[in-house]
Amino acid sequence: MSDAVLVEVAGGIATVTLNRPEVRNAIDRPTAVAIAAALDEADARDDVSVIVLTGAGSTFCAGMDLKAFSATKERPIDDVRGAFGIAERPPAKPIIAAIEGKALGGGLEIALACDLVVAAEDSMLGLPEVKRGLVAAAGGVLRLPRRVPYGIAMEMVLTGEPMAAAQAREWGLVNRVAPSGAALETARELAAAVAANAPLAIRAAKRIVVESADWSAEEEFVRQRVHTDPVRSSADAAEGARAFVEKRDPVWSGS
Repeated sequence: MSDAVLVEVAGGIATVTLNRPEVRNAIDRPTAVAIAAALDEADARDDVSVIVLTGAGSTFCAGMDLKAFSATKERPIDDVRGAFGIAERPPAKPIIAAIEGKALGGGLEIALACDLVVAAEDSMLGLPEVKRGLVAAAGGVLRLPRRVPYGIAMEMVLTGEPMAAAQAREWGLVNRVAPSGAALETARELAAAVAANAPLAIRAAKRIVVESADWSAEEEFVRQRVHTDPVRSSADAAEGARAFVEKRDPVWSGS
């Protein structure tokens, strides 16, 4: 992994850190490729159940590295995972954004590509692209209306004004608000609650939630069986039942 993106694995959690604090963790193309590689690694590892994505220093991510783009004309796009190495193809495993400081523009779009968001109480989240004559096209205008009510999403994308963490929590954009400086710690606590569960069930549950948005009522139960039947017949499902009867913690095999 590059120095711009650090990966640490412990307790079933892969912590991926954007490590460019000197540019507020802005993303250039090499960093986007490194983010994608880190997510590929986390998805492939049997000892990882959940991912936490955070930024070094006082800012989560400032979005695209405009200085690097001006010099190289390379946009921060990975060939497979898309913008910022995540926007078009997030990881199959659950991923939690841990936000300190500002998550604006591309920074918020990265967070929106995550399944859960933990934000420090003094952090700010927004899509200011319209203030610069642009549209938040790396998932911002697509994903935000799926996370917050229509009117709130419209206000954010049309005014470009940021939202404080507490307000974002009220509208469902943020799952947990942490004390300043404690976003990563809180995100890891949330990740541990996810990682305690059966790996196959976690991945199947996420996939159904993500993919079922456009399933019709007539087909939804049939289509989910493709994912739920293998889980139901897995060794982990049997272990979960045994552990419940025996009043002990389950020991998951991931099979």
